[in-house]
Amino acid sequence: MLEPFLPHRPVVAVHPKMPEALHEANGVAAYLREKGIAAPTGSLYDETLRKRLKQGEFDLLIALGGDGTILRAGHLCGPANVPILGINLGRLGFLIQVEHKDCRAMLDQMLRGDSWMESRMMLRVEHMRAGESRSVLHALNEAAVSRGQYLRPVRLSVNVDGRLLTTYVADGLIASTPTGSTAYALAAGGPILPPELRNILLVPIAAHLSVNRAVVLSEGSSINILIQGENTILSVDGQEPVGLEQDDHVDVRASEYAAKFVRFGDPGYFYRNLTAHMHQNSI
Repeated sequence: MLEPFLPHRPVVAVHPKMPEALHEANGVAAYLREKGIAAPTGSLYDETLRKRLKQGEFDLLIALGGDGTILRAGHLCGPANVPILGINLGRLGFLIQVEHKDCRAMLDQMLRGDSWMESRMMLRVEHMRAGESRSVLHALNEAAVSRGQYLRPVRLSVNVDGRLLTTYVADGLIASTPTGSTAYALAAGGPILPPELRNILLVPIAAHLSVNRAVVLSEGSSINILIQGENTILSVDGQEPVGLEQDDHVDVRASEYAAKFVRFGDPGYFYRNLTAHMHQNSI
């Protein structure tokens, strides 16, 4: 039986580059006030809001926007162990169950205790250079090691649990969560994994005379990607890319954090949402 979720201290947040979202967020906050629940509003990039969330002041983040907004919310809320309720103002919304037109009805449903919590795996991605850690990031969708601005394939030697898996000559390699299997990994020809799984998916991008099949690894796998050449970048969930150098390593494993989402109805919502979007052109 799915355990219901009843929030008491929500915050409503938006992406600052979606001006229309702030207006909608104020409407959501006003509706919650009518229900006797105070909910401040703000930007996902606001340092004061982020600090308050990390300190445990809120027990729910209501995020209005598209999938990019939800990814940003996941990066913030995963380490803070704060659930997310996404309300779709974007085009696709693979990560979002609630459409804007239905948000008041779904808020009422949540406040009646008719919702449940879904936990989604994240990845820990560490950039190593000369034996020193340069950065550690946590991904909800994927980490992509790929070619930079030049139209030349990159050479990547990949070890799994200390043993050589293969050397890719390709435009890049994606290490994806099941959540990310409907994102960049899907566009690169990877399989769709149910979100409740805890596997790591490796998908090469435009492999050149090398292994061109996706590989599904267990949650406990440790992946080491050795960069063998120049003109290579690392991008985590589509964020600003990081330049990589010859002999850099990108280490990927399951994160100690998970992104939690408020969901409605039965877990089959994922397949209904997927079917609705699979033949939809977002342009």
